[in-house]
Amino acid sequence: MTLDVLISTHGRDGLAKVEEMNLPATENVAYVIAWQTDDAAAIALSPLSDRDDVRIYADNSSGLSRNRNNALRRAAADICLIADNDLAYSQNQLSSVMAVFRNNPDIDFATFRYDGNDGKTYPDHEFDLACPPKGYWVTSFEIAFRRKSVSNAGVQFNELFGLGAPVLGAAEEEVFILDCLRKGLKGRFFPITITRHNGPTTGTKAANSLPVMMAKGAYHALAHPSTAVFRLALEAYRRCRSGMSPFWPTFRAYRAGMRYIKSTRK
Repeated sequence: MTLDVLISTHGRDGLAKVEEMNLPATENVAYVIAWQTDDAAAIALSPLSDRDDVRIYADNSSGLSRNRNNALRRAAADICLIADNDLAYSQNQLSSVMAVFRNNPDIDFATFRYDGNDGKTYPDHEFDLACPPKGYWVTSFEIAFRRKSVSNAGVQFNELFGLGAPVLGAAEEEVFILDCLRKGLKGRFFPITITRHNGPTTGTKAANSLPVMMAKGAYHALAHPSTAVFRLALEAYRRCRSGMSPFWPTFRAYRAGMRYIKSTRK
């Protein structure tokens, strides 16, 4: 069994950030780096270009979901693991991802946990991702999948969502999981730590921004079309009660996201 770690990075310093990850050489593991840049010639200057287990692809597009799809198109391994440019891996952690798929031949995709200092907590037991426990949410670099399962199902990251998308600045991972499930793929959460991330994630830091709140509304419109308005009204109320954001601006942002995603599907 083989594993491709799909690393998305961008900007003129994108490769330098990946170099700082000190990617561990691990048996049957390769690193596929999708770099959105206007400086593709810099690839030849990077020490990463000398490694047999690293493949770097430059592209002048924009948007995180588009870049994840760029990496996915270049993948060749049995298993793909989504990654960012600010993570720390160990050989044992990467091997544990492959072991999960080896020991669970019936699953098509899986989510894991990461070690960090942003306060994210996890259930201490496995569960089917079609029926997650209340309060569980996915971070993109917790997701791994069988490449052929996802490819054969025609699933990729929805480029209307995610950092750098035109309107909806988050929720690309939730939409990816939703699409996998709706295509009949089987997914499961495993309480296994596969990487470390220091500090809050980008989505967490921008939780009160308009693009992130609109993305939440758009996701619920896709996932729960008949009850989305009621779910989002309750979520806006809870955020207001907790002091996170006032009710009406939050609810209006959610509704704007719902209207936007519906307009793209006509």
